[in-house]
Amino acid sequence: MKFSIIYEAQMVDASRENERAVFLQIVEQAKFAEEMGFDCIWCVEHTALTQYAHMSAPETVLAFIAGATSRIHIGHGVVCLPPAMNHPVKVAERIATLDILSKGRLHFGVGKGGTQQEAGTFGYDLNELQPMIDESMYLIPKIMVQDEIEHDGTYIKIPKRPIHPSPWQDPHPPMYMACTRENTLVAAGSRGIGALVLGFSGPDEIAKKNAIYREAFRTRKAEDQVGFRPTEHLAALCAATVLDDREKARKIGLRGQRFFAESIAYWYQGGAKPSVDEDLDAEDHAKVLEQGKQATIAYLSEEAIPVGDEHLSNYTVAQDAYGTPDDCIRYVQRLKDAGADEILFIFQMGGIPHEVIMETIRNIGEKVIPHFRALEVAEAGEMEAAE
Repeated sequence: MKFSIIYEAQMVDASRENERAVFLQIVEQAKFAEEMGFDCIWCVEHTALTQYAHMSAPETVLAFIAGATSRIHIGHGVVCLPPAMNHPVKVAERIATLDILSKGRLHFGVGKGGTQQEAGTFGYDLNELQPMIDESMYLIPKIMVQDEIEHDGTYIKIPKRPIHPSPWQDPHPPMYMACTRENTLVAAGSRGIGALVLGFSGPDEIAKKNAIYREAFRTRKAEDQVGFRPTEHLAALCAATVLDDREKARKIGLRGQRFFAESIAYWYQGGAKPSVDEDLDAEDHAKVLEQGKQATIAYLSEEAIPVGDEHLSNYTVAQDAYGTPDDCIRYVQRLKDAGADEILFIFQMGGIPHEVIMETIRNIGEKVIPHFRALEVAEAGEMEAAE
């Protein structure tokens, strides 16, 4: 089991001063996460989505984190592949360079950039989004491993050229795909790459997604393989605030997730602008959960496809990761039992304070991760004894 953190660079206060503070805090948190035994730091990529995600240059943030650390891995979760937003040659060059500078610590996730706001910014047609990113997805690993590349496609045309550098990892970093719905899980599995399940899905939903992904991976065809490094791996998003005080953790966590919900609903679904990040002392708990369902709707229907009640019910499960270290252990165990290979913790939601995030990192690092590492050692010993 891998334990990671994923960042949106989300903020309630979008002023220049706070923006600077948030990015510097991300680096500080990443350095502390390495000290606490976390495995990877992932960064999303979005453009022009004020408050929801200011992580518009993840390659720069990841490079800075790589230079400030020595062990923890770094991951693009994910690079948006519309050619107008990220030309595949530039993506291949950046990925290879970052992989070299991190000495092989890079993971490479790919995705869509599927909001109208982003499409309008870069001038691409959302109706042609899927074939665009498919063409780019298959092309990028070829650029990284071939001495020269030449491509005459529908959306991308490259005259014969040598592209440098080549990545540190041979043949290239492991590849992943952002997954929310069944068809994206099938696509990731059938293409032989990892699945980043970027939705607030509870353990029951993760188990269903895991079964879909594993079957697609098992039955994949060689001609559908993306890249040259098959990667069977399912990572599950997990919002968490972990403190010694359970009620405080849940109040802070739900407050942050409510803002997350409102901001993503605003950019993805044309909802109302997110409200200020208010204290929940006077809030009705059930009302907050109801408002928070918008986060599930937005994540599971990345393209505004309706989501059924069976998905919405899983939002209430997510609150179990808000609480004490023991609460977190129980919830992570359920995700592990459901088939998750990696937990993508998201701590930075709304206005959750830096100090609370640092305390959460410490609690997970000192109490949650060691619990699962000890289980792994015990399980390995049992397997060895059985042999």
